[in-house]
Amino acid sequence: MLTRAPIHIVRSLSSAAKTTSAATPLKAASPFQESTIDTYKKLNFDDSITADDPEVRKLRDGILAGHRASLARAITIVESKNARKRAQGHYLLKEIMAAENEKIKKKGTDAMIFRIGISGSPGVGKSTFIESLGMELADNMNKKVAVLTVDPTSQTTGGSILGDLTRMQYLSRHPNAYIRQSPTSGSLGGVTRGIHEAIILCEGAGYDVVLIETVGVGQSEVAVNGMCDLFCLLLSPAHGDELQGVKRGIMEQSDLLIVTKADGELESRAKLTQAEYISALKFMRPKSDVWKPKVMRASVYKPETIEAIVKEMYNFWDNAAKTGYLVKHRNDQLITWMWSHVKDEIINLFKRHPDILRKSKSVEYDIRQGRTTPGIAAESLLRTFFGMPDPKDEQKP
Repeated sequence: MLTRAPIHIVRSLSSAAKTTSAATPLKAASPFQESTIDTYKKLNFDDSITADDPEVRKLRDGILAGHRASLARAITIVESKNARKRAQGHYLLKEIMAAENEKIKKKGTDAMIFRIGISGSPGVGKSTFIESLGMELADNMNKKVAVLTVDPTSQTTGGSILGDLTRMQYLSRHPNAYIRQSPTSGSLGGVTRGIHEAIILCEGAGYDVVLIETVGVGQSEVAVNGMCDLFCLLLSPAHGDELQGVKRGIMEQSDLLIVTKADGELESRAKLTQAEYISALKFMRPKSDVWKPKVMRASVYKPETIEAIVKEMYNFWDNAAKTGYLVKHRNDQLITWMWSHVKDEIINLFKRHPDILRKSKSVEYDIRQGRTTPGIAAESLLRTFFGMPDPKDEQKP
């Protein structure tokens, strides 16, 4: 038989409950719940990998010995999104950079790889120019040349053609050359995730020059400037008034502007285009105090023009190394790349958050129905991520 507790005990328990509630207020919901953190760790981190990992050691030794197979495997690893491979890539890069720093201490800037970014609108002749430039460096200057090309990924099918090797038939067979093709995989800026890491790996493999070809996407292509020493912009003489078509932002980031296809019927037009750009550059501030951008003409049918361009490129290299600009620029690039990684990881964490996944569909539906604006919807998702309630006007009944 149940009995009722004395009234003074009930009042005492009620009073204690109120006191406890007042002393320990409930915490607001946090986006970083234990389950969320554990899931994110499994997707993005693998703490079982160490610097003594057999794969890391094997690839490090192979790269430092100049083995192409090891270099190709290592680039695949640093481009991967797999947690285990990402961890291996981080340790591998650390080992390669340590070895390169030792070489630089002994030999100075002579031990550093010359990073040349090459950009331009589609059809300007980037692949053809790169092959001629690579052959000049490999044959006449006896340089080991690495070419990193980036092809656009289809937004419809998600695939890439990766057909640059078909345009570089001679360079791809050269014993002193290595060509690696990668898709953009949705990355903006004309380059892809892992390109900066691939440059460091090529440096560790003993290459003297790396040529970075971008997809040719316009003004956002200035992202390549954050990973190269010399930024080269290719221009076509056959597309009308180029001053209207090329964005000012990418011109301001260029160290060398080259008018391609300067032969035959287009030679006179190439000279006129060169004069137009020389005039336009007078109104632009150079990106550094140690180098004034040059405008040159080039034709793959005139080897002397390619030779002159290579000479000008190495004038830039010697000047940048002598003034200290090269080392400073490289250090700034490393900081920039760190924040780029942080931005990418934060976006990945945000999109994979369980509450965001649940809410995003309804928010997208509301936008399509005209019930809210993209700005308000974005703020609502951010509030959800940080465990904050929506404004009263936006709360659904």
